Amino acid sequence: MSKIEGNIVGYSDRELAKTHKQLQPATDRQSVLIRQDFETLTTQGYVIIEDLLTPEQCDEIKNSCLPLMSHTGRNNFEGEKTQRLYNVLAKTRCIDNLADHPRILGLMDLLFKPNFLLSQSQVINILPGEKQQALHFDDGFYQIPRPRPPLGAASIWAIDDFTKENGATHVVPQSQNWDGQQRPTDHQSIQAVMPAGSVIFFLGTTWHGGGANQTQSSRLAVTHQYCEAFLRQQENFLLELNKETVKSLSPELRALVGYSIHPPFMGMVNGQHPLRTLDE
Repeated sequence: MSKIEGNIVGYSDRELAKTHKQLQPATDRQSVLIRQDFETLTTQGYVIIEDLLTPEQCDEIKNSCLPLMSHTGRNNFEGEKTQRLYNVLAKTRCIDNLADHPRILGLMDLLFKPNFLLSQSQVINILPGEKQQALHFDDGFYQIPRPRPPLGAASIWAIDDFTKENGATHVVPQSQNWDGQQRPTDHQSIQAVMPAGSVIFFLGTTWHGGGANQTQSSRLAVTHQYCEAFLRQQENFLLELNKETVKSLSPELRALVGYSIHPPFMGMVNGQHPLRTLDE
């Protein structure tokens, strides 16, 4: 036991958070479909799931997000002809249900330890004339040698149709198993062609990259990245989101951005569960 600011912090889930317990996987996050998706994910390094959003939901995201997007990327990796919206959760609620979608969190329940976190959220609009992004894997900034289990995972939601011509994401099947010396070539990748309303979910160790947009129309996507609970998030949600915004989030999303405890006490505030700060 350790004593912090007059509050006893224990080393068991029961002692830690009697008021705010860990979120448990809901029944809609446990299904045969999710287990089938998980088998594909762990075998191929990615899985594509179609028909999760309606056309009306895609239109709502477009109407909410596109007016917030103006600047293009600062370098080749961001994309000099690609618009990126950062700090999305502070600006709109329209993509919340993508971050905590049951089909995605169901995969995360099987992939990572409980209390996993949202690492970052972005809206990405690839404009006409954009070049192909360099192939990369997302959790490479956690400098632990490969081969290794993934430390992160990501979803990319197609708000527009993803086609070979407009920049559908390139992904390298089974590259999640590679060591640190292997590098992909273009002919090893395939494109995640999928209709609007679909999502591709891939491991943080899977090589991938945005495609080139050779059309006259933009291609809109939403991406959420996740990480193990004991790792630092890419996005500092605790500074970006004020308490009133956090109160408006679902319980799952509050936990994902960092209002949660990873046992025994990682994430505490003054020796207590961070959700208690919302009551102050």
